[in-house]
Amino acid sequence: MPRRPPGHDAPPAGRGAPHRSDGPAVPHRRAVQDAARTATAESWLRGIHLSGFSILVLGIVILAIVVLAPSVRVLVEQRQQIAELRASLEEQEQTVEDLTEQRARWDDPAYIKAQARDRLFYVMPGEYPYLIIDDVTAEGLADPEPASADLQQTKVDWASSLLSSYFAAGLSDAPVEDEG
Repeated sequence: MPRRPPGHDAPPAGRGAPHRSDGPAVPHRRAVQDAARTATAESWLRGIHLSGFSILVLGIVILAIVVLAPSVRVLVEQRQQIAELRASLEEQEQTVEDLTEQRARWDDPAYIKAQARDRLFYVMPGEYPYLIIDDVTAEGLADPEPASADLQQTKVDWASSLLSSYFAAGLSDAPVEDEG
């Protein structure tokens, strides 16, 4: 009878019904799979051949990244500042245009008269100005809603309460405290 390797539970081929046991065979499969993965990674690493030239090129690339990274960062920041300054310049140019138009309007005598009438309430000789102080429509004042649904009456006579308070304060024998 041929010898079986340890951990292999299957009977030799051709003898009886195959017998399967999931106990020791599962860890064996996992060990085989892990070994295959390790062998694949090792074969991949063995496939990389680094010569002196490739190490030199790799070093130059890393050095270029280290040297150029701050310059690229500064370039990006400067581009952002330029964009912000251009937007600010456009806003200021628009403000200058608006002020130029306003100045041109103030050169027109008709505009000056209209502004004097509207802002300062000036009138031409012979005209009578009418100024409406409280220009509120009657719709807002027509039907105010009551403060509460039930009317309440006070049960205390406020006049007698006032007089009793006045007399109590004036006829009291309590000493007066000096301030200071």
